[in-house]
Amino acid sequence: MWCSIRRCFNTSMAIVLLWLFITLKVPEEIEDVQNVVMRHGGKKQPKSLEDWQTITSKYLEKIHQRRKTWLTVGITSVSRQGQSGLLDTLASLYHASSIAEQKRITVLVHLADSDSTWLRKTVLHISSLYSSQILTGQLLLIHAPSDAYFTVNNNQSELSQGQMYSKQNVDHAFLMSFATKLSTYFLLIEDDVFCAPNFVTHIHSKVINRKPHTWVLLEFSNMGFLGKLFHNRDLPLLARFLLLFHKERPLDWLIPHFRILLDQQNPIFCRPFLFYHRLAHFTFENKTLTAQEKNPHGPDVLPGAVFTDMRHSAVHSPQEAYTMDESFFWTYNVTTGNYWIVILNHPANLHRVQVRTGSIMDGKHILEKGQVELGYKPDGEPPNCTHFILLGRLVQGQMDQIVLKSVGYQVSCVKLAVNAKQAGGLMIRHIYLWEGDGRLEKTTRAMVYESMND
Repeated sequence: MWCSIRRCFNTSMAIVLLWLFITLKVPEEIEDVQNVVMRHGGKKQPKSLEDWQTITSKYLEKIHQRRKTWLTVGITSVSRQGQSGLLDTLASLYHASSIAEQKRITVLVHLADSDSTWLRKTVLHISSLYSSQILTGQLLLIHAPSDAYFTVNNNQSELSQGQMYSKQNVDHAFLMSFATKLSTYFLLIEDDVFCAPNFVTHIHSKVINRKPHTWVLLEFSNMGFLGKLFHNRDLPLLARFLLLFHKERPLDWLIPHFRILLDQQNPIFCRPFLFYHRLAHFTFENKTLTAQEKNPHGPDVLPGAVFTDMRHSAVHSPQEAYTMDESFFWTYNVTTGNYWIVILNHPANLHRVQVRTGSIMDGKHILEKGQVELGYKPDGEPPNCTHFILLGRLVQGQMDQIVLKSVGYQVSCVKLAVNAKQAGGLMIRHIYLWEGDGRLEKTTRAMVYESMND
């Protein structure tokens, strides 16, 4: 099969089947997306892979004359009711990259939804937030017209599975085809993730360290097709491969198979991982338990309100440190007396408190000098605890402590306090709480096991 695919690739041009809209005007001047689609997209659907070459290929010529960057970050996004995952992902991506790193990357977003209302709204929103990146060519928005998609077999038994696979695979084939000449490497992420700080530098370091060994795929996440790094020279072949089997298998199955066909038999995982899915945020009014929260040995979800006097952005807010996913709170240049606090809706009997600060990649951005305090007897509006006692001090930015019954009884506040001025960034990964009950023995054993494997 590999030889057959390679011959097919060598006898035809790279797939160029993307209709491009790059927002270079102010939002009021952006043309209605539906009209653009109707004007540039026909009604005839492609009958073969070769037909793709004739669909809107003229839009690629000019953009491919731009200066190549080192890395293209590719994202495919569709509308999700009531969610703004793409905007959060873009915010995290740029927040996690320095100015120097941003100059080395091109962010390519395929808006792969036919809903013209969503398309227009998304383009307007992104263009208002990232006009400078768009004008400099650092951020590109693309959209494939409806006639670029293959017709799914009307056989009812194949409809749901085949159509689902086909849409996702064709979406990403478009994305990869367009990215071919933009840079040297291509990183595939999703539209519901957050990025670790300085991920560009870490990826560059891993690539340099791999030389002179050859590779097809480096993986910076172990989840689905998130965080997969390719050579751009392989993208036309990968796009064609996705189209050949667009209804047969899902994308996260085809990518590893493509790697094997190109003679990289084993996956290369680059730890620590740099990308994580942004799970649905925990809300106290409408609590949704994740698998971790259902774990009898895991932390408890105690409703409460989070406050801080540290500076922060909407991307990595203080609430991010009090969720059960891998999100985190990011701040910088903290000083003595700064605090992060959760005020519980109802007093709780705490058995254990765990605090984790700093990057899991290199241990940087820890809270160098800090302590955890437990508070009691809330008062005022908004309420705050009127009495605090010291639970313990952080050691190398971490703390995991069993709480004595006399101290953990009827706790209303848990506060992380800064004890010394600290320049640079501070990352609070999570603050977990365990209620004390009949699970004491099991939880203690679980804590010992975690500490041995931490």
